[in-house]
Amino acid sequence: MQIGVIGAGQLGATLAEWCVEGGHDVAVTSRHPERLGAVVTHLGGHGTALPVAEAVDFADVVLFAPNWESAPEAIELAGTALNGKIVIDATNPVGPLPGGAASGFESLMQLAPQAHWAKALNTLPANVLQHRRGHDPLLAEFVCTDLRDARQAAATIIRDMGFAPYYVGGAEAARLLEPGGPLQQNEVDVFHAKDVLAEALTLRP
Repeated sequence: MQIGVIGAGQLGATLAEWCVEGGHDVAVTSRHPERLGAVVTHLGGHGTALPVAEAVDFADVVLFAPNWESAPEAIELAGTALNGKIVIDATNPVGPLPGGAASGFESLMQLAPQAHWAKALNTLPANVLQHRRGHDPLLAEFVCTDLRDARQAAATIIRDMGFAPYYVGGAEAARLLEPGGPLQQNEVDVFHAKDVLAEALTLRP
């Protein structure tokens, strides 16, 4: 699979590395792709740096991991290349949400409504993920989406990274995963995910 990673901070660079280790080819991008030489070098021969729209064109699946403040600009730079693409949103919103959206995920969906969005890989920091990655019992990675293809792609990538995908629900459930939600910063293995999710659903407003 070819994966485009938007955002080359700690989370984006780490996800890119794990995708390469999982057997995928990766294009990393940011507002300044010419500055990503060190990230690309770390990916061996399976990574390249491209401008945002070109990285999206390259990709079968896009991992969306810029800083929240840069997210609208990243979508604007991607433009129509996002249309029809599976996009896995790993961001966490900071501050008030635009457009009356119930979650940061839904606000991004409004900016690129023709993309096939899923929410995942945002509940825990990269250092926690690194510590738990690939160790039994596998860490559960929660997924929200309304679309079958996005759900399947997210599950494949999450498994290839060394985690266990766990479906939470559609886009409306994304607030459970974001700051203030009961699944944010919730480190749970796959055997306990069902009970944790059931409890989280009772707390949903």
